[in-house]
Amino acid sequence: MAKIYIDLEDSFHGSTRNISLSTPEMNAQGQVQVKHRSLNIKIPKGIKAGQHIRLAGQGSPGLVASSGDLFLEIVFNNHPLYRVSETDIYLDLPVTPWEAALGARIKVPTPEGNVDLKIPSNSRQGSKLRLAGRGLPARVPGDFYVVLQIALPQANTEKAKAVYKKMQEELDFNPRQALEVYRQ
Repeated sequence: MAKIYIDLEDSFHGSTRNISLSTPEMNAQGQVQVKHRSLNIKIPKGIKAGQHIRLAGQGSPGLVASSGDLFLEIVFNNHPLYRVSETDIYLDLPVTPWEAALGARIKVPTPEGNVDLKIPSNSRQGSKLRLAGRGLPARVPGDFYVVLQIALPQANTEKAKAVYKKMQEELDFNPRQALEVYRQ
């Protein structure tokens, strides 16, 4: 058994990869030698992390038998945008506080290209928006989840500080209000 590291896109679209194998073999004098060879491997569309690809007759030979099968375990390389769980794909999407509060339409990158996503008004940090069937292809395709990450602008100028002070004065907001019950 060996591991093969693939990109998410290899599973999403299917691909062919070239791998190099080093296997020990016994020569005619009974000495062990390492044989190097190269194989083209077909990565099936929709394969999941942890699944195996069986390569018949490509394993190490036995003492009296022909070569056995080689099994390659699929492992996904880290992706700069997405994370995968089974057949579902997740994207952490930074949004501004006003996009979360007022709602917005945002272009979101998916493995199949950008889609227009409606952010509902009054969205909260960590809210999950589901795009059904846009995860990894499978008999039952996975889903694509957008997880909202509210990004706060810095208060690094006098104007920015004034906006935050105005919000503090105008909005009756205490996110720790539920915790105060336990302090009493």
